[in-house]
Amino acid sequence: MAAHETWQWQEPGTTWKGAGLYHITLTVTDRRPMLGTLVIPDGNPTMAKVRRTALGDALVDCLLTIPSHHAEVRVLHFCLMPDHLHAVLYVQRHMPKGIKAVVRGFWQGTKKLGRAWTVASSLVPNDIREKYKEGLNTDIREKYKEELSIDIREKYKEEINTDIRGGRKEGGSSRLKGESAQLTSLASRLSREMGEEDYYQLEPVFREMPFIRPMGRYSQLQNTIRYIDMNPQRLATKRLKPGFFRVQKDIEIGHRKYDGVGNVALLMEDCFATVHVRHQMVEMAEHGNSQSLRDYMNSCVLKARKGVVMVSPFISPQEKQVMQVLLKEQRPFVLLTDNGFREYYKPADYLFDACAAGRLLILSPWPYDGGKRHISRADCVALNAMAEEICLTLVPQGQ
Repeated sequence: MAAHETWQWQEPGTTWKGAGLYHITLTVTDRRPMLGTLVIPDGNPTMAKVRRTALGDALVDCLLTIPSHHAEVRVLHFCLMPDHLHAVLYVQRHMPKGIKAVVRGFWQGTKKLGRAWTVASSLVPNDIREKYKEGLNTDIREKYKEELSIDIREKYKEEINTDIRGGRKEGGSSRLKGESAQLTSLASRLSREMGEEDYYQLEPVFREMPFIRPMGRYSQLQNTIRYIDMNPQRLATKRLKPGFFRVQKDIEIGHRKYDGVGNVALLMEDCFATVHVRHQMVEMAEHGNSQSLRDYMNSCVLKARKGVVMVSPFISPQEKQVMQVLLKEQRPFVLLTDNGFREYYKPADYLFDACAAGRLLILSPWPYDGGKRHISRADCVALNAMAEEICLTLVPQGQ
């Protein structure tokens, strides 16, 4: 989740001290997959799961200790991914310092674990490692081998070569729990024994403060939990079909270039048509004459059923209804969007399956803007014009 670019930590005028639900996300710096390994049994993404590393296991343990430090907070749900952690926290009553203090304390704890993992995995930069060898007359790994029991890099090298994503066997493992406890013990000792200056040179792994989003209504809880639980399946789908989820730059249609995600081969189809509900149709429907609007919406669906690829930004409620029918009936279409694609972009839940199946192409003429919240009227007009332009460009002359 780039989510730090999108959401402020604490919005102006709020303290976030009251009861409420909060979705937090902690991400490994540079999205390195240090917390677990994605497993896709029989190539079936619906069965995908994440095998935790010792660091991932310790991170989950750290999350679950939050209520012991803050009795008013419950951890309702979580999902660990190879490079990030999602969690839903429930604040049951007013807090003196607010959710910000709770999550900041959790973050400080995770950075301690990260520094311990840096030592345990021999990821300390060579100059720092050499410094310790000279100062302590021993290598760091030797110094802390009682806590580590075994060199983690050596332990996992057959499975992962030089990658640090150690795995876990099926059905859980007391061995991994032991390693997690050893990592936690090492985290507690490092700052005391190394001294503050040297300790803070170690890579903390979790450099970015967790992203936090308040859920204003309880109705959001079910959707958020579903989103969290679907993370392994979505990642597995993206890995199995990378071409449909990779952001493709400079797709040229006519004299205009777009960035896109999805099945670019849809642009090679024979027939295209726009979905653009005119304001006059809506006004007539509001005054009791809805026949023109119904006929137009039905005609869009009938065209799609005949193999026409529909093209639209699908902005108005009526256009969105047409899109829902296209999704339900598994018809291909091209969606124009007013914002570009950030790194690690994935389509919204309701579009994801269509994208994975190759029935969707999402195009944007503009780069990603992390501060953009709402589509403007000028954007709407421009996107509808582009949809018309795309159809005129792609439909062979004479049709």
